[in-house]
Amino acid sequence: MAASKTRPPAVAGMFYPRAKQALVTIIQKCFSSPLGPGLLPRENTRKPLDRVECLIVPHAGYEYSGPIASHSYHVASDFFNANDSKNTTVIILGPNHYGLGSGVALSPSDKWATPLGDVNVRIEMSKKLSRNCNILDFDELAHSKEHSIEVQLPFLQIVSRKEASWGIIPISMMLQDIETARQIAQSITELIEDSKDEKFLVLGSSDLTHYEAEERAREKDCKLLDTVAKMNLLEYYNVLERLSVSACGYGAIATVIEVAKKLRRSTGVVLKYATSGDVSGDKSSVVGYSSVRFI
Repeated sequence: MAASKTRPPAVAGMFYPRAKQALVTIIQKCFSSPLGPGLLPRENTRKPLDRVECLIVPHAGYEYSGPIASHSYHVASDFFNANDSKNTTVIILGPNHYGLGSGVALSPSDKWATPLGDVNVRIEMSKKLSRNCNILDFDELAHSKEHSIEVQLPFLQIVSRKEASWGIIPISMMLQDIETARQIAQSITELIEDSKDEKFLVLGSSDLTHYEAEERAREKDCKLLDTVAKMNLLEYYNVLERLSVSACGYGAIATVIEVAKKLRRSTGVVLKYATSGDVSGDKSSVVGYSSVRFI
């Protein structure tokens, strides 16, 4: 593990605004959008919550996928702001779009920077994950250009609000086969079970069908999301292959499904599905987005 300091933003000014106030404003608009949950994150909630929350989120530019992502982050807001004393670790799994670096990579950086400030990396927990899973490496290159994890951080910074004691474990997945997903999920589950005084938010970052006509994209995505809801990993990979679903973070989704199963969740609830065509009006070639919660 090489010495490292702070990972700078790679896609600020492209996927989301570089200016702080503009970034806050666009996230607020994601929540209040007709495609969003209709409510900004609430103040402290008193309802009982589990120690672990497992969610799926998209990762396109905020204009397109932000309102859909905000459905999962509405859940995350309640999770962060529940009345308890536990610190929160956010494990974020995303694809490696650029094919750089290690096949499955943890971040060696101490912090990740965004226009809203720095986010701490849980380095000691990351080391424990790596010790428990020999396919997990520390590799800065794998994370250097990747946006699928980075775009989650400003949302997390907004919804965490009053909780300063949280940090992230970023995991970039170039390898996304079923056995890789299962191995990573086992290591994550062991970490969660060994850390009783910590809350965990486990996020799988993926967009769904890419650049197909609206009707066909929805058909494919709905069939895939049916398998996600059933938490059936074999059927999920079968549908991916049989229908050639171009979900970029399919391994990240699979890993979260497996973690949720090991934590005795029984179903995946689709909080919201939409396509880029719902934003742009162009239905000829769309990308699908979803937020899912495992309960």
